[in-house]
Amino acid sequence: MFGRLGAPEIILILVVIILLFGAKKLPDMARSLGKSARILKSEAKAMKEDNKSSAPADPPNTGEQPPAQRTIQAAPGDVTSSRPVTEPTDTTKR
Repeated sequence: MFGRLGAPEIILILVVIILLFGAKKLPDMARSLGKSARILKSEAKAMKEDNKSSAPADPPNTGEQPPAQRTIQAAPGDVTSSRPVTEPTDTTKR
C-alpha cells in the first residue's frame, strides 16, 4: 500500500511540519526532545546498574536507612531549566 519515501515526499513532509509548527518553535521542540531522550537513557542505565548491584542472596540490612531518592539534574550549561526565582516582596506598610 505505502511505497518507499523518496526525496519529494520527505521534502513535502518537512514543509508541512514547518508550516504547522513554525520555524521558531522547531529548535525548541528538538532541544526538549533531546533532553527527554537523555533523561530516559540515564534512567534506563541507572535501573540496569541497580539491578546488577542488588544481589538476591544479600539479606536486607535492618539497621541502615534506605538509600535517598535520586534527583534528575539538568545538563551542564542548560540555562533554560534553571531560572532564578524572584521572591515576592511585601509592599504594604503597617
